[in-house]
Amino acid sequence: MDWKELLTSQRLGKSFSGEDTIRTEDRSEFQRDYDRIIFSPAFRRMQNKTQVFPLPGRIFVHNRLTHTLEVASVGRSLGNRIAEMLFREQYIDDPILLTQVGAVVSAACLAHDMGNPPFGHSGEAAISSFFTSGSGKLLKNDMSEAEWKDFTHFDGNANAFRLLTHPFNGKREGGFALTYTTLASIVKYPFESTAATHQKFGFFQSEKETWRKIASVTGIPLLGEKPLAGARHPLVYLVEAADDICYQVMDVEDAFRLGILGFEDTRELFSSFFRESSKARIREMEKTLRKVTDPNEQISYLRAGVIGELTRECSAVFFRNHETILQGKFSGSLLKNITPSFLEAIEKVQEVSMEQIYNHRSVVEIEIAGYKIIDTLLSEFTGALLHPGTPLSRKILMLLPGQYLQEADSTYFKVQSAVDFISGMTDVYALDLYRKIRGISLPEIG
Repeated sequence: MDWKELLTSQRLGKSFSGEDTIRTEDRSEFQRDYDRIIFSPAFRRMQNKTQVFPLPGRIFVHNRLTHTLEVASVGRSLGNRIAEMLFREQYIDDPILLTQVGAVVSAACLAHDMGNPPFGHSGEAAISSFFTSGSGKLLKNDMSEAEWKDFTHFDGNANAFRLLTHPFNGKREGGFALTYTTLASIVKYPFESTAATHQKFGFFQSEKETWRKIASVTGIPLLGEKPLAGARHPLVYLVEAADDICYQVMDVEDAFRLGILGFEDTRELFSSFFRESSKARIREMEKTLRKVTDPNEQISYLRAGVIGELTRECSAVFFRNHETILQGKFSGSLLKNITPSFLEAIEKVQEVSMEQIYNHRSVVEIEIAGYKIIDTLLSEFTGALLHPGTPLSRKILMLLPGQYLQEADSTYFKVQSAVDFISGMTDVYALDLYRKIRGISLPEIG
């Protein structure tokens, strides 16, 4: 792969002129991507989508929106560090591009979770479960194997790609009409669902040719046709690293603030990242911690230091493996290839998170609720779309926004309309609609 192709201002759904440039009068094309995402309704809805812990509460823990903004901040730092390396090593000779790699990564980070359904990661599993073990399993014979796996392996990453690129009813060609570079930078798993060994894949059958076009324009090599698969855009590694760093570290801080983890345990988890730091660095930290006596502020200070250390570590991994990454041969994530002392510290965080955070009662309760709510909504809306002639179906379809209504003969596209609608819901809206459809509550007028 070549950076001259990987960084392009061409936009999906728009014709491209050879005179088009990276920068306009007031902002770059990649900054325009950032702005289009952050001002969108889909982005705003993330403020009411669960990250890990239930919302809202007495203590304001992370939701999808706050998590995403933090990921974008870390992603910008990673992108800027990599840009300096690329310019220094003369992979990029345009000084304007030097300032834009961080903007691309930051924009891609903003978009990376936009396709996630309500109720945290369990929302993805709940959608898959509807088709594997719920009433949706009866639809299997009405779809191809690849179409069926799009739903039984439902993945928020593929859904984000669809959300950003699909021209929903009444919307413009190209969806958000983002640059090919930003779009390529969010596809963590550049293959279709039939190539997925676990849950993860990068694009649905409906967006298969869109991804192929993006890969062609940006010079991403194909690795297979049946199933369609390709290499990652190099900036994907930075988006992934920013996400990995933030959720690993911030989930621990949230757990501390909720009282799930004690002060000493949390401090020890974060302090383990500095065991091989220089004596000067240790002295500086100890001096600050003596001044900052508030426990919450001490944990926040240590957390900030951990994020800084991991950002530098992941940047170094990218530097060391740059040629392998450009060849599409780098294996694993940047975070999995950091130095042993940091890897040991992050693995301890993962162990504690699995034992004490992700299996905490409050987390499990909202996951169970998510399963029940999503199963009911999918059952009602897929049933109405597939059998629209009954009186109840006609009423239910009146609740489906116009952007999701499409002329479609195939079961796949009809079901996809229901999944599009439900995956875009906030937790509160999904719960409210579930209650009304089940007759548990009635709407109020006025």
